[in-house]
Amino acid sequence: MLDLAIIIVTWNVHDLIRGALDTLSADLATSGLTTEIYVIDSASSDGTPDIVRLEYPHVKLIVSPNNLGFGKSNNLGLRQAGFFNSADAPRAAYLLNPDTLTTPGATRTLFDALFSAPDVGLVGARLSYEDGAFQHGAFGFPGLRQLWAEFYPTPGRLLEGGFNGRYPQALYDSGQPFEIDFPLGATMLLRREVIQQTGGFDEKYFIYCEEVDWAWRIKRAGWRVLCAPSAHIVHLSGKSTRQAKPRSLVNLWTSRLTLYETIHPRWKVRLARRMIAHGMGRKAAAESDPEMREAYLTIKRVSE
Repeated sequence: MLDLAIIIVTWNVHDLIRGALDTLSADLATSGLTTEIYVIDSASSDGTPDIVRLEYPHVKLIVSPNNLGFGKSNNLGLRQAGFFNSADAPRAAYLLNPDTLTTPGATRTLFDALFSAPDVGLVGARLSYEDGAFQHGAFGFPGLRQLWAEFYPTPGRLLEGGFNGRYPQALYDSGQPFEIDFPLGATMLLRREVIQQTGGFDEKYFIYCEEVDWAWRIKRAGWRVLCAPSAHIVHLSGKSTRQAKPRSLVNLWTSRLTLYETIHPRWKVRLARRMIAHGMGRKAAAESDPEMREAYLTIKRVSE
């Protein structure tokens, strides 16, 4: 039985995939773990699958003719690795974004944190930007306060604090695992039993918020979720989705609305919709880019 299956979903990331696979493979070589790597390509048109096929023959490549979205593509990888239909599936799955660089020891540190206690079901890493600056990689479940911070003037100390769902940087600096609501979807290490119990990503999300939804279900099932800050991953942050910024913005807020309807009571959903509609109207009025203005107005209409 393998220790770990690593699943990387790609979409037009030919300039990133080598860095992700090279640094990951170097880390795995000294990890002491038995592993397989899966790349699930969602209809790239820039040659990403060719790079993987020709330069990384040890990687199991699955090419979809259609863009399946983040959750559905990861579920495809989980299915191929046997998590949904085999008693011999690996002990854990590691979902890793292609816009990442793995630092030495990170994978083993995440794996050890996952199996540090029998009730730990999901672990995320400490993230930094390419220049080394700190990046929030763990969050509290979103509520109305986060919407306020998104749309209305808010002191910076609240934007970076618990009011906006952020954990103190001191927790990351301690190097010790700490409990969280959910990790950013760039790095997610999950037990086999968690995947089989909770069923993977909900495919109603095309992209964005699917990791929040799954972490919410994982915690409801009684598992703990941790950030392991001694595991350091450089996250190049949104390089793939920036290729279609207005569309990505609509996808983001469509998913956020779906998430609110899933995890919050009706009164809170109604108030959230009003806040989003009003906030998007303000953003549209201030926007000079016609495509971005239309994106804001689309979200406003959907929220009303």
